[in-house]
Amino acid sequence: MINYDGKIFIPLSNSENGEVDLGMQFHYKQSGNLLTSEYVGANIRSGHLIALVDENGCLDMRYHQINDRGEITTGICKSTPEIKPDGKIRLYEKWQWTSGDLSEGDSILEEL
Repeated sequence: MINYDGKIFIPLSNSENGEVDLGMQFHYKQSGNLLTSEYVGANIRSGHLIALVDENGCLDMRYHQINDRGEITTGICKSTPEIKPDGKIRLYEKWQWTSGDLSEGDSILEEL
């Protein structure tokens, strides 16, 4: 299992229907197979995520956040890690809103 505790991830890309901006940082905390993070950004006033980490380092995630329009938005995300040659982790994410239009998207995050 990959240990994400204390790692910081930044978005490299996000689908147009997402609210994550490329200036955000996700500070991951992990205990056993439980992962959490709090985040803020240009479009998100406050956000939280929780995830379970499987034996391959994949994340089964749920998130909720309050956007810059004062709306509470929620979603699910599955993240698949790639270990880069420099040892840093890149996460390929498939997500879907569970509020609003229920649309889907893709993101890529990379460890700082």
